[in-house]
Amino acid sequence: MNKQTLSASPGPIGIFDSGFGGLTIYRDIKNVLPQYDYIYLGDNARAPYGSRSFDVVYEFTRQATLKLFQMGCHLVILACNTASAKALRSVQQIDLPYWDEHRRVLGIIRPTAEIAGMLTTSRHIGILGTEGTISSGSYPLEIKKIHPDILIASQACPMWVPLIESGEYANNGADYFVEKYIQQLFTCAPLIDAVILACTHYPLLINKIKQYIPDSVALISQGKYVANSLKNYMKRHPEIEKNCTQNGTTAFFTTESPEKFSGMSSAFLDATITAKHITIAN
Repeated sequence: MNKQTLSASPGPIGIFDSGFGGLTIYRDIKNVLPQYDYIYLGDNARAPYGSRSFDVVYEFTRQATLKLFQMGCHLVILACNTASAKALRSVQQIDLPYWDEHRRVLGIIRPTAEIAGMLTTSRHIGILGTEGTISSGSYPLEIKKIHPDILIASQACPMWVPLIESGEYANNGADYFVEKYIQQLFTCAPLIDAVILACTHYPLLINKIKQYIPDSVALISQGKYVANSLKNYMKRHPEIEKNCTQNGTTAFFTTESPEKFSGMSSAFLDATITAKHITIAN
C-alpha cells in the first residue's frame, strides 16, 4: 500500500475493536465529542483477540487500521486493550511511515495509565483484564513510565468477556466469577486502593464489581478518560483535527453477522443501531 492510494480528503474518526467492547469507548467519545463523524469497526468474526499471539493480533490490527484509512479516516483509535497492548507500537512504527506519515493511530492504555496515579493514595493499583492484556505487561509498563513509585498487581479474568457476550453478565451465576477474580487480586495485594478495569467489556459488569470491591477503592473505567484525552489531543494537534469531518454521524461495521452485532450492541450503547458487514483481511 503506497501513500498515493489513500484519499487526502477529510474523513471520519475510525474506532476499532475486536468486537463489541469498544462500543463503551465509542459511547464516551461520542458524548464528549459529538460533532465528529465516526466509523466503528468490530472484527467479531475473529474475536476474541485476548488469547491470540502478538503476531496474530498485530496482523489483524494492521488489516483493520488500513481498512479504516482506506475508508477515509485520518485518525484511528484502537478501542481494544489487547490491540493497544500487542499491536499499537508496531502499527505506529512499521506501517504508518509506509502508508502515510501524516495519519495517526492512538491506543487506550496510555490515557488510562496517566490518570491512575491521581486516583491512588496508597500507591498500590490493581489491574483486572483479559489474559492477553495481563500477559502483555503493557499496563505496568506504561504506569511505571509515568508513576515509577506505584506498585501494581494484575489479575486475568478469563470468564468475564464470555459472560458478557453470552448475555449472562446480569444474572446471579456471574457473581461467582466476579467475586473469584476480585478476591484473588486483593488476596495478592490487600493495599490496593484503585483498580483499573482494563477491558472495554467490563463496564457492563460494573454493578457486580462494586459489590465485591470496598467502597474506598476507586474503580477506573476507561471510556471517559480516553474521551477526554482525545479531546485534548484534538486541541494540541489541529493538523489532525482539520482532517476529521464534523457532521455528527456514525457508521457501524462488523466482520461477522450485522444482525447479531446490531442486536448485541444495545447492551453496550442503550440504543438501537444498524450495522453493515465488512471484510478486512488482505
